Amino acid sequence: MSLVKFIPDPNFDDYQEVFKDNYKLERRDDGVILVQAHTAGGPIQLSVENHRSVAQVFKTVGADPENEIMIFTGTGDDFMMEPDPEGFKIEAENLNYWAYEYAFKDGRVNLNALMNDLEIPTIGVLNGPGFHTELCLMCDLTICSEDTVIYDLHYDIGSVPGDGINVCFQELLGTKRAAYALLTGEAINAQQALEWGMVNEVVPREKMLERAYQLADQIMTQPRTTRRMTTQVIRRPWKRRMTEDFDAGLAMQMFSQVAAESSHHGERHISDVIAYVRKGKKNNFD
Repeated sequence: MSLVKFIPDPNFDDYQEVFKDNYKLERRDDGVILVQAHTAGGPIQLSVENHRSVAQVFKTVGADPENEIMIFTGTGDDFMMEPDPEGFKIEAENLNYWAYEYAFKDGRVNLNALMNDLEIPTIGVLNGPGFHTELCLMCDLTICSEDTVIYDLHYDIGSVPGDGINVCFQELLGTKRAAYALLTGEAINAQQALEWGMVNEVVPREKMLERAYQLADQIMTQPRTTRRMTTQVIRRPWKRRMTEDFDAGLAMQMFSQVAAESSHHGERHISDVIAYVRKGKKNNFD
């Protein structure tokens, strides 16, 4: 017998409680876990605290060997359309500290956790328009609602698009289409996203979770090791892209903000995002 015991694995009931303010967690008996992001029961509103929770929940789900497939989605009609109005005061109060903790460290580990800490197949369910859609688009499979709109506004609000959406767009869209989307803030609707290979299926909103569970059931027909090792094979293009491009892009974004002496989410950022998205700047998606 070993001189030491195994460190206990995360307990589902425990972390379901820990994450309840950011994520509604449900798990079937076969290990298919639903991670439904929310803010106060509605669509995600980005904040420093919410941002940090992303890697924390992915790492925890990945560390529990009873989880076999993760379905990740948002809540309500939007995925993530508005920042928390109070969500970045902590950053403004100590910009030097949070420039690293929030903008670089947390921004860096969130997608790395999705790629590397989850040894299980992942299904992203993009439940509507929003930003930071890479959290769903970089899952192994992705379905979206019929009214989904995918876009990135970093450049239009004076920031370098380097914190993950660039890697996502370049891998899925190719060089020219990604350049256009990142420089113009192009609004990509659900049908375009399907035709361009950003998502696998477009599904009516009321059928999205049902379809996600159907896909999970199909994946679950093969043995545990086969599922997990297949996941590692199909993620290799993502891992190469992340290794080659992610850190450099994020560092360039951080430098641009330091040079501009601005926080990641200043007042201009918040107001411009809301106005831009609600009106539709280049492509009308109302």
